[in-house]
Amino acid sequence: MTVEVIAETMQTAEEAVKVVEQVCIGKDRACESKAVEKISSYREESNFKSDLKQNERKALDELKSKLEEAISGNTLFTKEGEKKVAATGGELREKEKPAGENEEGCEEEKKNGDEGAEEKPNECAKTPESDANNEVNKDISIWGVPLLPSKGDDRTDVILLKFLRARDFKVSDAFQMLEKTLRWRKEFKIDSILDEEFGSDLTSAAYLSGNDRQGHPICYNIFGVLDNEEIYQKTLATEEKREQFLRWRVQLMEKGIQKLNFKPGGVSSFVQINDLKNSPGPSKKEVRSVVSKAVALLQDNYPEFVAKNIFVNVPFWYYALHSVISPFLTQRSKSKLVFARPSKVTETLLKYIPIQEIPIQYGGMKRENKLDDEVSELLIRAGSTTSFEIIIPEAGTGITWDILVLGWGVNCTVEFVPDNENSYTMIIQKERKMCSEEAPVRGTFKNKEPGKIAITIGNTSGKKKKAFYSYMLKNSSS
Repeated sequence: MTVEVIAETMQTAEEAVKVVEQVCIGKDRACESKAVEKISSYREESNFKSDLKQNERKALDELKSKLEEAISGNTLFTKEGEKKVAATGGELREKEKPAGENEEGCEEEKKNGDEGAEEKPNECAKTPESDANNEVNKDISIWGVPLLPSKGDDRTDVILLKFLRARDFKVSDAFQMLEKTLRWRKEFKIDSILDEEFGSDLTSAAYLSGNDRQGHPICYNIFGVLDNEEIYQKTLATEEKREQFLRWRVQLMEKGIQKLNFKPGGVSSFVQINDLKNSPGPSKKEVRSVVSKAVALLQDNYPEFVAKNIFVNVPFWYYALHSVISPFLTQRSKSKLVFARPSKVTETLLKYIPIQEIPIQYGGMKRENKLDDEVSELLIRAGSTTSFEIIIPEAGTGITWDILVLGWGVNCTVEFVPDNENSYTMIIQKERKMCSEEAPVRGTFKNKEPGKIAITIGNTSGKKKKAFYSYMLKNSSS
């Protein structure tokens, strides 16, 4: 598929951007070409104020001053023609006012000339003391972080920097974005979303699993699931189901945020793995619509929550589409994007994620009944043979092991060698060629006498190989 064909199908570059949004959950909404398939040297931007540029520090101070004034003056959510609202915990709720009371909760003054009107002192007249007692807005927070700068919480700066970076350090735009986010959280009823149940039909479309090498939680988005007709009928076929999909996706985001600490130098963002295998193409309008809405919600209300956006199993049309939308991307967005063809998935993920945290379907060693978290690594030179041993000191011990060789293409033999020289070596697995598509190999054995498991890997290729293994012992007493 050529860029010209895609452009003709999309009609305009704007349409192309919309398609890209459907496969990028989060703020960074684009795809790179093969030229950026190499791993970026991008480092996550520092949240320490001392590390900011002069204009960035100035913008942060201005936003804090603006926010302090709005919260202290109880004007953060007040607009002309709208009712005042109070804020607690990052959620807004309209103050209830009895009939006949004005917005401050006071009885409305009778108009001059009303018969029977008694002159009463205006007990609700504003005074500095009454304003000082109004502490409602001063407790406002978002994601558990207080927003009033004078509270002195260093996490406040981290949150405000997210909104500033999302708006290129334009203070007014960042302030407006924050205000809109707080309003949306009230309207979307975020305070109750973590307690809602959405069933198990959607759990295969996106889930949280493990952490990368820097401790960022990892969110997997499996777009091919949405092209399955059975799952589509269960999850997206009606407007009501599509609304539930949106709430479920926001709930997943909120669950992930509970794993963040928002400390300067701490973990305040995610790594996203976007699996495009069998993903719906540009013609799947129904899926495009609901995913586009999800993208809009996340990019508008969760700014700068993506440290790295990794796309795996990338189809050709995705690379071609990048040529259309590339001019629309910021350098910050481009720097966070990583792409991997199907043959490079494990190799790419391993640059960011430990092998024991990479799911088995992506060539890693993470599975439901995983073994020990400790994984050993071996380098096997081209044309050489490497062996490693697992000691089993007691008879009647059960042992389970996992072996993974990146790219495989090696010969593998597994033996049990007893400590007693008068006993015979037992071949558990004869030498066999492991093809390149092999998943991590799991083996089990129970010994009748002390000894060791000896695993031999022969690399007959002209390239060096990386091998990983882990194991678990279980004796009869346990």
